[in-house]
Amino acid sequence: MPLSTIFVFFLFFSTVVSATEKTSVYDEVQHFDFPIGILPKGVIGYELNSKTGEFSVYLNGSCRFMLGSYELYYEPVINGIISKGRLRKVSGVSVKVVLLWWLNIVEVRRSGDNLQFSVGFTSANFPIRSFEKCPRCECGLHCAHEYDGELREKLPVSSS
Repeated sequence: MPLSTIFVFFLFFSTVVSATEKTSVYDEVQHFDFPIGILPKGVIGYELNSKTGEFSVYLNGSCRFMLGSYELYYEPVINGIISKGRLRKVSGVSVKVVLLWWLNIVEVRRSGDNLQFSVGFTSANFPIRSFEKCPRCECGLHCAHEYDGELREKLPVSSS
């Protein structure tokens, strides 16, 4: 096979591969001025309409964890519309308040060094630094035996 044919094949193949490679969802949220920790670890896919900002994020199951005194719940599919510093029409994310009620988070806005989470009739601010790391389902940001960013399960210890 002539060298020029190999070169053309390689050029075509590398163009096809780069056109089909997808940016990670964590890179995408940063592009819109949000920290990666706005989403939990374990996203298995996403769709984003770059013209309208409509998105869907897919988890491998539901996800629940504590963030300070709030319990957050992510459904397996999260939808909404994203723009620079703003998530709106959010569905699939809820927060538990006063130990009794689950309220849907409907909007998130970046305001300087804070994220403002709205449930419609009220909102709460959290510092951006609280979202520098992606929380893990069940244990959030305080997972036991985390090493190099990967969760290590605690092995049972037997004593004789």
